[in-house]
Amino acid sequence: MECSPRGSVVVPLLKDLYNIEYIELLSENIRKEYPNFKSTAFKKSIFNSHYKSYELKERMHHIAFTLGVFLPEEYTKAIDILTLIFNNMSYAYGLENMIFQDFVEIYGLDSFDTSMSALEVFTINSSSEFAIRQFILKYQDKTMSQLHIWTAHKNEHIRRLASEGCRSRLPWAIALPAFKSDPIPVVKILELLKDDSSAYVRKSVANNLNDISKDNPELVKKLTNEWIGFSKDRDALLKHGCRTLLKASDSEVLALFGFTKPTNITLEHFTHTTSVKMEEELEFSFDIKSPDTLGKLRIEFVMDFLRKNNKHNKKVFKISEGVYVKKLKTVSKTYSFRPISTRVYYKGEQKLSILINGVVFKEVTFTLL
Repeated sequence: MECSPRGSVVVPLLKDLYNIEYIELLSENIRKEYPNFKSTAFKKSIFNSHYKSYELKERMHHIAFTLGVFLPEEYTKAIDILTLIFNNMSYAYGLENMIFQDFVEIYGLDSFDTSMSALEVFTINSSSEFAIRQFILKYQDKTMSQLHIWTAHKNEHIRRLASEGCRSRLPWAIALPAFKSDPIPVVKILELLKDDSSAYVRKSVANNLNDISKDNPELVKKLTNEWIGFSKDRDALLKHGCRTLLKASDSEVLALFGFTKPTNITLEHFTHTTSVKMEEELEFSFDIKSPDTLGKLRIEFVMDFLRKNNKHNKKVFKISEGVYVKKLKTVSKTYSFRPISTRVYYKGEQKLSILINGVVFKEVTFTLL
C-alpha cells in the first residue's frame, strides 16, 4: 500500500494484481511445460495499448483469451499444460489464478468432461464459481449432477464450489434466472452441505440461502423453520442466510431466532443532531428500559437517505444484539457523512429510525447541509 500526500492510505487496485511480474511468472511456468510457447509475443499481446484502461474482469478475460491464441489449439492439450502449471502457482496466487477458470469458460464449453475435471483442479486455493455458471446455463441437469458429486469431495474448496457456483445472485457474476424462479435444485445441494465441517463451506451455503431469500422468501422461512435448533453451527449458518429478511424486520424470521415483539421495554431520553454538515457525523443516543430484564434484543438504526430524485433510500445498520439481563441499556452512536465510493449523499431532509426486534420505537428527521 502507498500513502497519499495527505496521509490517507491508498489501497492498490485489484486489477493491478495482473501486472508484469505475474505475467512473466505465468509465461515462465508455461515455457517449462510447453517449450514452443512464444512468451515475448504473448506479453506484448497482453500489454496492448488498451490494457491500462481494462478493469479487473476485463483483464482477466483478456489474459485468458490471449492464452488460447498462444497455447496448442487442441483444448485438451492446452488444459493439460495449464493444469500442470496451476499446481505450481496455486499456493502463491488466488484471485490472479482465476484466469485459468476463465480459459475454461471461453474455450471449454463444448468439452464438458474435460472442463469439469479442469474446474475441479482450478478451484483449489482459488475459485471456479464464475466459470461453472456458463455450464449450468448450457447443461443445467448435467452440471448440477456434477455439483452433487462435489458435495462429498474431501477438499473443502471443491465442496464450496458446489454451493457457490449455483448461487442465483452471485456478485460480479452472470445471474441464474432458472434458479431465481425455481431454487429447488439448489436447495438439494445446500441440504447436503448445511452441516459441513468447514466454516468456509457453511458460509457459502449461508450466502446461497440469502440469495434465495431475495426471490423466494417463503421457501427460506420454511427451510429455516425445519433446519433450526440442531446445532450452533447450523443455527449460525441460518441466521447469516436470513440476514436480508432480518434487516427487512420480517416478524416470522425474527421470532425464529428469538427476537419476539418487545412488550415490556420503553425507549427514553432520545437525543440526536438536528443538522449535520457533509463530511461530519450525526450523533444520537437513547436509553432502553424495562421493569424486568430487557431480554433478547436486536437493536438497529435505519437511515432513510435522500436521493437525487427526492425519494428516500432505506439502509439498516445493526447496533447490537444479545440477551440483556439488566433493566437499562444506554446506546450512543454516530454515523459519518464522509464520502464513500458506494454511497452518494444529497443535502436536505433525511430520516433516522430506531428499531428494536423489528419494531420502530423512534422516528425523527434531520437535515444534511
